[in-house]
Amino acid sequence: MFELKSIQADAIPAALERVERYRLLNEPRVAQSICHDILAIDPDNHDALVGLVLSLTDSFAISTEVSSKAVLELIPRLANDYDRLYYTGVIHERQAKARLTRAYPGANFDAYELLVEAMQWFEQAEEAHPEGNADAILRWNTCARLIMNQKLEARPTDDTPLMSE
Repeated sequence: MFELKSIQADAIPAALERVERYRLLNEPRVAQSICHDILAIDPDNHDALVGLVLSLTDSFAISTEVSSKAVLELIPRLANDYDRLYYTGVIHERQAKARLTRAYPGANFDAYELLVEAMQWFEQAEEAHPEGNADAILRWNTCARLIMNQKLEARPTDDTPLMSE
């Protein structure tokens, strides 16, 4: 085993820039590692928590090793209601997109349900949004367009009566 090295507090701003860079390079594991290094010395660092949430959700489409439940457990650590609502919506939206990418039987129904749930979180976030911030509306519209463009719909209900033996 290795003992992890610690970064210095004055290295946090540059480390946060690296989180964004590695996310843009589609290297979510590197971004996650950097976020953990930052949070090890500053457990309440808002930008590192957001970076961790986003880099974990970046992994949804490429791997099943990160669960949405694990990411949702980070949400209470975010500093304000808006961020908790907004990033919960992002988690559901990205989980939906991952389901569509995997294209297993029933994935379209799962994606529809997750997108509708994301939209509900974005509506709540819209009510709590900071002045000049339309991110929740933009994400809600993205989910709605995805549902319409992909022609996603709710899972059909089975009204067939059960046969008794």
